[in-house]
Amino acid sequence: MGLFWMSATQASSLGNDPLLDSPGAAPSAERKARGVLRARNQATLSSELAGRITEMPYADGQDFKKDAVLVRFDCSAYQAQLNAAQAAVRAAREELAHNKQLASLNSVGRFQVALAQARQAEAQAQAQVYQVQVKRCMVTAPFDGRVVARRVQPFESVAGGTALLEIVDNRTLEVHLLVPSSWLGSLKQGDRFEFIPDETGQPLQVEIKRLGARIDEGSQTLLLIGALPQDAPGLLAGMSGSARFLEAP
Repeated sequence: MGLFWMSATQASSLGNDPLLDSPGAAPSAERKARGVLRARNQATLSSELAGRITEMPYADGQDFKKDAVLVRFDCSAYQAQLNAAQAAVRAAREELAHNKQLASLNSVGRFQVALAQARQAEAQAQAQVYQVQVKRCMVTAPFDGRVVARRVQPFESVAGGTALLEIVDNRTLEVHLLVPSSWLGSLKQGDRFEFIPDETGQPLQVEIKRLGARIDEGSQTLLLIGALPQDAPGLLAGMSGSARFLEAP
């Protein structure tokens, strides 16, 4: 049987060859998926009444604060109805007080007092209805955000239920991925992966926040939602990118 001999220099050079590492070793694998950024706070605001728009102070792309007036309607008719209802409440209150005074003198019976109380309650309920309508003359912002697009313009008359404008809060972005259902056993809440938006090219370390409630039967995919780092500026809803998951060797 022949002998194989090599010098110490040759042995050292072979020992550093990555293809000759320990038997069975394999490089770490990658799993990739495409994803999109979506905002938790986003909405299409609609009109709750029919009327003419008098003011829309925010244009497309402008920022606004919570409770800011985004749309204002002509409310003169509803305000007049509210004023009349409030006057009816005052009249019913005076009538009730007068009947109570007469009842203390035994000049009227309890029926008249009860009837005056019912009239006052009815007038108060009617006034509350008009108060709600007057409040609907202003559409206020439910959260801090930005106008995506106007669906209508000032001075237009719209019907109840008409879409007015789309808004979004880009500070509440999450990564939404559709991953193969076969990954389910190796994914858990709190794990991290890398997400690179196509528009910025900057890698982001994303934490798995939650997994979808069901697997799509047709595509055999599962929804994965990840939380972005707090210090990730310049991101907008709708950006897409690639996610990379590292697997153990």
